[in-house]
Amino acid sequence: MTINWKKTLIVTVDVIIAAYLVLAVTAFNRPDEKATVCSEVKIDIAQDKGDGFLNPGEVKRLLERQSLYPLAQPMQFVSTRSIEETLMKSPFVDEAQCYKTQSGHVCIQLRQRLPLLHVMADNGERYYLDDHGDILPATGLTIDLIVATGIISRKYAREVLAPLAITLHDDAFWQNQIVQLNVLGDGTLELVPRVGDHVVYLGAPTDIPQKLDRLRKFYKYGLSHAGWNRYERISVEFGNQIICKKRNQKK
Repeated sequence: MTINWKKTLIVTVDVIIAAYLVLAVTAFNRPDEKATVCSEVKIDIAQDKGDGFLNPGEVKRLLERQSLYPLAQPMQFVSTRSIEETLMKSPFVDEAQCYKTQSGHVCIQLRQRLPLLHVMADNGERYYLDDHGDILPATGLTIDLIVATGIISRKYAREVLAPLAITLHDDAFWQNQIVQLNVLGDGTLELVPRVGDHVVYLGAPTDIPQKLDRLRKFYKYGLSHAGWNRYERISVEFGNQIICKKRNQKK
């Protein structure tokens, strides 16, 4: 078999030229990162179920404290990994992603841990429970949350209050109606509603969905006709019944 060296050489040269042209076009059309500075920082915070403690201003302050806020910085010195790692150290951040664009933008995408319950225990502890049942530290920022008071250990908060808080938060009616949970010395629960001058006694923290369902029906078919302030205490402790204590009426 005779090799046509001339033809092989021509094909090889063509391939080299084509590769050079591709690299040259790519290089010429790619901005020089060394000559580019960050012209804009885009911060996107996901808001899936409600409000959290983070906002773009707070994210900016977190990065500035570590000298990592990238605006007006050369893009070659902007470390997306350092930005992500710094943000993930915040107890209020669940996920963090950061990337750079060829136009000189730095994009930061966050998913924050969503606080559902503000715990103010009798032992002086102050903290929040999030949508995963985890504890978040107290902060100077304020948002409208259900408050839990009484004799509350952290174990009780995680195992009992967190699931209840998620149940209340996921139902628009209860989210708007309940403003406070109170834990008594024996571990039983009371609810304080927004509408109606009464206290709801849940009893032991068991069969919560069934108790709330009975209470909802009583609100709809009972109190809506009898009057929201007629009773001072409503108990749904026992199955298939509701026990009400009338308010003392002054004569």
